[in-house]
Amino acid sequence: MINSKLVTTPIETGTKLFKYEEGDVDPSYFKSLVGSLRYLICSRPDILFSFGLVSQFMESPTTIHLKVVKRILPYLKSTLDYGLFYSLSKEFKLEGYCDRDWARDTNNRKSTN
Repeated sequence: MINSKLVTTPIETGTKLFKYEEGDVDPSYFKSLVGSLRYLICSRPDILFSFGLVSQFMESPTTIHLKVVKRILPYLKSTLDYGLFYSLSKEFKLEGYCDRDWARDTNNRKSTN
């Protein structure tokens, strides 16, 4: 991981993960990596989508799922100066958006929003 190639996005465009992929990996190792990312999402919302995607496969991760998790790490290294900035202001406006699309979840047709 130390000498890994830096990337500009936490996940490749168009990545689709499926529950039943080939090549099982050690679930405790996978959970350890994903668990570490969980602490970072508080200050790094740019990895939230990728985190949400890979965290769906904690039960039985595969080599493909692990590869996606391992891509997030070089992204974090290449964006060390990214983070949240809160300025002092009397006006605070919070906006949120949600796009539910159950049909795109090919594993169980359930929303994770």
